Amino acid sequence: MYAVIQTGGKQYRVEEGQTLKIEKLDASEGGEIEFDRVLMVSSDAGVKVGTPYLEGGKVSATIKSHGRHKKIRIIKFKRRKQYMKQAGHRQHFSEVEITDISA
Repeated sequence: MYAVIQTGGKQYRVEEGQTLKIEKLDASEGGEIEFDRVLMVSSDAGVKVGTPYLEGGKVSATIKSHGRHKKIRIIKFKRRKQYMKQAGHRQHFSEVEITDISA
């Protein structure tokens, strides 16, 4: 059984027991969270697709940790103009483990 959820402006295909890194959530480590923006659920009985979200569809997860991704380097450069600009960015994330999928 798997589901497609939407969080942080992105869509993720999740299964029970899966661990994934998503945009940072305002919840403490070890806390429970429910995703109610479920777009699709596939099980042995068939596939249910929402318009745009499934009514009554929920995905439960446990927050394992919070952290930051590796640094991304941004460089702007114009040749022969003595122009170069460098910057870096580290995105915050929450690592969650999917515990339950219900439609």
